[in-house]
Amino acid sequence: MKKLALLFLLAVFVPSLALAWLALGSLRAQQLVVEQQEAQLQRGAADALVAEVNAYLAERQREFALQVGAILGKADPRVLARSFDELLVAAWAPASVGFAVTLQGQVLAPARGDRPPAAQFLADNRRFLSNREQLIISNVIGKSMQQSQQPAPPQQQQVFFQSKTKGGAPAQTRRPQERATLEEEFVPRGEAEFQQIIGAAEEGTLARFLQNQLHVYLWYRSPQDPDLVFGASLDLPRLRSDLQQIVAAARIDAEAATLVLLDESGQAVARTPGAAAPRDWKNPFVRAEVGDALPHWEAAVFLLHPNRMAEVASTTRWTLTLLIVTLLGAISTGGGLIIADLRRQVRLARQKTDFVSNVSHELKTPLTSIRMFSELLSEGRVNEPDKQRSYSRIIAGEAARLTRLINNVLDFSRGEHGEKQYYMRELDLAELTSGTVAAYQPQLESSGFTVDLDVPRGPVRVNADADAISQVLLNLLSNAEKYSSERKEVKVELTRADGCAELTVHDRGTGIPPRMEEKVFEQFFRVNDSLSSGVQGCGLGLTLARQISRAHGGDVLCTPRDGGGSSFTLRLPLLPEEAQS
Repeated sequence: MKKLALLFLLAVFVPSLALAWLALGSLRAQQLVVEQQEAQLQRGAADALVAEVNAYLAERQREFALQVGAILGKADPRVLARSFDELLVAAWAPASVGFAVTLQGQVLAPARGDRPPAAQFLADNRRFLSNREQLIISNVIGKSMQQSQQPAPPQQQQVFFQSKTKGGAPAQTRRPQERATLEEEFVPRGEAEFQQIIGAAEEGTLARFLQNQLHVYLWYRSPQDPDLVFGASLDLPRLRSDLQQIVAAARIDAEAATLVLLDESGQAVARTPGAAAPRDWKNPFVRAEVGDALPHWEAAVFLLHPNRMAEVASTTRWTLTLLIVTLLGAISTGGGLIIADLRRQVRLARQKTDFVSNVSHELKTPLTSIRMFSELLSEGRVNEPDKQRSYSRIIAGEAARLTRLINNVLDFSRGEHGEKQYYMRELDLAELTSGTVAAYQPQLESSGFTVDLDVPRGPVRVNADADAISQVLLNLLSNAEKYSSERKEVKVELTRADGCAELTVHDRGTGIPPRMEEKVFEQFFRVNDSLSSGVQGCGLGLTLARQISRAHGGDVLCTPRDGGGSSFTLRLPLLPEEAQS
């Protein structure tokens, strides 16, 4: 055993120290990996929001094209173009102004004297739509919020655009790695007029900053008259309201981060509901630009606890250090527990060996008596009726003892493997007690015992397996018989207390030594060795009694009896209506 304990310490101690040292060395690398994974996770949330916003704008573009088609289907496009503003605003809520212009620069709608929003639209865009004003095409992708807050000079207003060809493929995208090539192919660098921006595309989105305020325009060329361009200025308050709903539906851990949609001035358009406001709005953890449809708008993720990972890493370092310091103590404790367990296993093996010897002895003794008396009776050697009845009672008693012993062993084995089944039903514990004591009383009286039975006159109802409870009572009565001294008295008492039925067997036996009241319920445990003391049994009766009682929601307790002896009490829960009476 000592060699095994030493081998365990050497096998565990050195690898544990090596692993602890490696863990401290790799902690920083693990922290960087966690930070990268966190960044990727949050960037995925920001990119997903950008995709949702762009999908929303694409859906508005599709709806606008359908609205144009529906309006133009009613009459000649040239005739309808002059009233396009009124028709579009009445039919499509996202539009604040509708406009129609020819590629040659003639503005057909809105007309002068129209609604105030339409008049303001003409004041801001007539020269541009008429191809009399050139705007600078922005070559800046991913401009910072601080830059976007600075308005461009009036003579150099910036314009951002996206367009699609008639085949439906994008004619202009804004991927940074392809920006220069695409601009050279579709739009000249520098300044461009409205007609140059549209080119041969069928539809698109155009964004302008006027007085440092973003305006978003959708445009569409109908196949019925490709020379006409129909457009809509989106209602920005409605756009912001719709985007708030998109952000509210975004998936993000609200306890760890806040997802915010920022406009061109760096102000929050919307953020995930239920999350706390960020402490520092200027330094998001990750950000992703929405694109040219909403230039300088960003989806940003702010960590609510930005120092949490560093704090976790620091805590981990201290924890690992503490683990290294306490490693020797832990290993020593573990080694001690292993040694104690080995001793327990040796003791259990010895108890099992004693159990086999006890069971063999217990089986041999009654079998010998049964064989001897049965041979005397079968060979006709005993002619006296009194002796025949006495021998028959001895055979029956020994057979009953064998049955109890075998049942105890089988029930204990089933209980250990969880295979024991109980057939629970409502029964009168007083009636069961009286019947069981009456069946066992002749054997007790034949051994010189006096039996005192004290049960209530009325029923004591419990929910239990009658055979199992009867077996517990028989085991307690058998123990009272085996361990009694010169005072052969047994008292069986049934009472009610605290919602439970208490069935107690009092004996006047040798008693239980102090501090062993619980140990007697351990399997195979005997206060005295049965072979040397002459006391029958194999050390399973009380173990099985407690096993059965706890399966019924009760317990078996052992207490010393006043005047000598022991009291074993079986407690079982009463039925609810019985407990209330």
